[in-house]
Amino acid sequence: MSSSFGTLFRVTTFGESHGGGVGVVIDGCPPKLPITIEEIQRDLDRRRPGQSAITTPRDEPDRAELLSGVFEGQTLGSPIAVLVRNTDARPSAYEDFKDTYRPSHADYTYEAKYGIRNWQGGGRASARETIGRVAAAAIARKLLASTAKVEVLAYVKQVWTITADIDASAVTLAAVESNAVRCPDAGAAAAMIARIDAARRDGDSLGGIVECVCRGVPPGLGEPVFDKLEADLARAVMSLPASKGFEIGSGFAGTTLTGIEHNDPFTAAGGRVRTLTNRSGGVQGGISNGEDIVFRVAFKPTATIRQAQQTVDRQGQAVTLEAKGRHDPCVLPRAVPMVEAMALLVLADHYLRQRAQCG
Repeated sequence: MSSSFGTLFRVTTFGESHGGGVGVVIDGCPPKLPITIEEIQRDLDRRRPGQSAITTPRDEPDRAELLSGVFEGQTLGSPIAVLVRNTDARPSAYEDFKDTYRPSHADYTYEAKYGIRNWQGGGRASARETIGRVAAAAIARKLLASTAKVEVLAYVKQVWTITADIDASAVTLAAVESNAVRCPDAGAAAAMIARIDAARRDGDSLGGIVECVCRGVPPGLGEPVFDKLEADLARAVMSLPASKGFEIGSGFAGTTLTGIEHNDPFTAAGGRVRTLTNRSGGVQGGISNGEDIVFRVAFKPTATIRQAQQTVDRQGQAVTLEAKGRHDPCVLPRAVPMVEAMALLVLADHYLRQRAQCG
């Protein structure tokens, strides 16, 4: 099973949803980078469950423990290990359907591949695995901010059919964090929260879109063939639980434009090459061009819902599933720091690769 990601800035996550804990080992972080446990905890607090009435009520503090790789507030250049212990696991909530395949979950496919699965909350397929990614990305965020002045910010663009009007170039962290759904458009946010709450009361769930903007990315990151920057970003975010689609820049909407309408004209401003428009989303030919990188990730409705569903058990017998447990009626609010995390890991890796190759 592959649980590692990255080339130079490489992370390996471990742990299961209802096991003793989850975490990450980060290899390749340069030495003497100032980092504190509070900086890691800040991002974990944005990801943790139990934040509001529209997220899962699982009550996990998600307190990070730094086990290695940091001394007197600086990285040592050695592997960094971060552990988060599970304190509110309730595996008994899943016992009634340990022999039942939950619709649209990884239960059947995981068992088909390995011949065994952890039925306690999904095991490695659980979104709780992303704790390690978010912890590692807090270190990647510090690396990119301190060396390349890169800022990565994600937010909820759409829930169900409710779409926000957001200017990616102007959105701020304060605006994103101003409401429970993490949508910087206050009017749309109120409508999203109301619709998510209605789905929760109905025992149903909703999907949507998270948009992410990466500012200050220098030109030259990425490769022209297999390791295109947008390809690695797509691979990264599509590894997140419940992700079902990726687009960058104009995305699918660009197919309705002609070449003259879609091309980004170049200009010179202050001695720097810029583009007048950014339909490319900050990446051209697989390589960053210095403009904001803007991409979107589609997330499906949460698979576990309280409404009765038809499925089968391990013997192939038809059964009716009425799921228990604690689940998000919409993954979007908590997916925001996860999307940021994957973008940060990709950018940190490509930044180090570019520095190693070209200085």
